[in-house]
Amino acid sequence: MSAPTALPLRDVQLPPSPAWWPPAPGWWLVLGAVLLVAALLWGWQARRRRRRQGWIQLFDDAVAQAATPVEEVAAVAALLRRAARVRQPGAELLQGQAWLEFLDEPGSRAFSDGDGQLLLDGGYRPQVDAEAVRRLRVLARARFLGLVSGRRR
Repeated sequence: MSAPTALPLRDVQLPPSPAWWPPAPGWWLVLGAVLLVAALLWGWQARRRRRRQGWIQLFDDAVAQAATPVEEVAAVAALLRRAARVRQPGAELLQGQAWLEFLDEPGSRAFSDGDGQLLLDGGYRPQVDAEAVRRLRVLARARFLGLVSGRRR
């Protein structure tokens, strides 16, 4: 046997790293899923915004049609009863203090002890203070939106 001959050996050659673009098909699926979820959330929020604006428009238009403060109180009371009926059937039949307590937000007594008491007899008085009606309108608008938007008591 002859002596081993020196073979010209080279160092191990590694293949080049894979390119980052285009991504693998799995990453396209992940990107598509993320975009789909983002589009659905955006659409859901836009729908909620449109519905809320519609409810605000309904409330404001109904109250704006009232010619006197007494008629405004009556319009506010009617809107709150309609919203209560949607929220909890039978709630529109409540009377007096029970009705005001139903309208109270948790932890608040704004209707039972505050400006909301005007709902009890304000629609039947010959005269009502315009400032009291304005405060009632602000309070009732917020509660109306809470009742129709589905916020739990």
